[in-house]
Amino acid sequence: MLFTFPRTLLAATLALSFVLPAYSAEPHKQIQAEAEQYKAEALKLLERLVNIDSGSGYEPGLTQVRDIAVDELKQLGFSIELVPDKAANNSHVIATLKGTGKAKILLMAHMDTVFKEGSAAERPFHIKDGRAYGPGVMDDKGGIVAGIYALKVLKNQGFKDYAQITFLLDASEETGSEAASELIRNTAKGHDVTLNLEPGRPADGLVVWRKGSATAVVEVKGKAAHAGVAPELGRNAAMEAAHQILQLGKLGDEDKKTTINFTVLKAGDRTNVIPDQATAKADVRAALPEEFDRIEKDLARVSANKLIPETDVKTSLQRGLPPMPQTAESDKLVAIAQGIYGELGRKLTIEGSGGAADASLSAGVGTPTLDGFGIVGGNIHTPEEYAEVESVVPRVYLLSRMIMELAKR
Repeated sequence: MLFTFPRTLLAATLALSFVLPAYSAEPHKQIQAEAEQYKAEALKLLERLVNIDSGSGYEPGLTQVRDIAVDELKQLGFSIELVPDKAANNSHVIATLKGTGKAKILLMAHMDTVFKEGSAAERPFHIKDGRAYGPGVMDDKGGIVAGIYALKVLKNQGFKDYAQITFLLDASEETGSEAASELIRNTAKGHDVTLNLEPGRPADGLVVWRKGSATAVVEVKGKAAHAGVAPELGRNAAMEAAHQILQLGKLGDEDKKTTINFTVLKAGDRTNVIPDQATAKADVRAALPEEFDRIEKDLARVSANKLIPETDVKTSLQRGLPPMPQTAESDKLVAIAQGIYGELGRKLTIEGSGGAADASLSAGVGTPTLDGFGIVGGNIHTPEEYAEVESVVPRVYLLSRMIMELAKR
């Protein structure tokens, strides 16, 4: 059976003895009815969470979101452990619920958003033309809501055929932290499967692979001089940084899905002074882990070609989340999810993503992982971020049934 063996044997079990279940053409009526019944309530919870600023590192808002989620999980019978993290300026949540079966299932979502303090007041939760709007509405407050209401559905059904369900809420997914990464890896090792509650793709999809992330840093040291009186005595660090951006920005590889995009440039603070310092940072994404090694070497090699003589250029690559590859094990999870969605007469799109996420950490320790179980939405990380209101019921149904199917394997 799929998830009753020790985790170390799971991959072999999936590969050798997996048999797809037979799915009915009809939905599970009770689960469907429960999901529909909870729609309005789920949207109310989503509104509460979205109207709280919880940008990465913003302690007051993150604490509010955490306390709301913890209260909901306590009502479902979960035991709660808070894991402090100074880098996150808050605590991560490990919520645990014991059952009577054999499978250990990990759900993951994150409480932080990319939006600054004041965003909720500027763009509070609202619904227009079937879409819910507001900061973090789909990334990832919709994921928190989907997880909580799927668990409510299962509780109402008296479903306990799992050994353990763990709900991990990360306080720093958008920025990352060493403590959070270690927590996720260690937690995932003790589970048979991970379902990550990042948002569903706009075309109603799940995410089967993700790129890894890194930050390329270029530091330039020049020489200051008066920009009007004697500019020739200076060594313009800003000009050199601009040169480096243009040449280093070509280090991506379209065929290998590697991208490098410079997004931050800092130099000087007065217009009449030749800047003697400049820093440029680039977002680097790669589907293949070895591409990060290649980028790191090429940064140093190519940056030796300088435009401004007598400037000093240093490069480095700060690695973030690793890539999450598509595997035979994740394909098996996709097949289960497709069968479940088919009960509703719906079909999932199966996609990859250039965005990094906590799922990469879970997959990286060998735990079969599938991502994108949150509410469907789009325009992620922008002021126009939205969640599809009509995706709430099918997504709660999908997650509820996914847990049921995985628990009995």
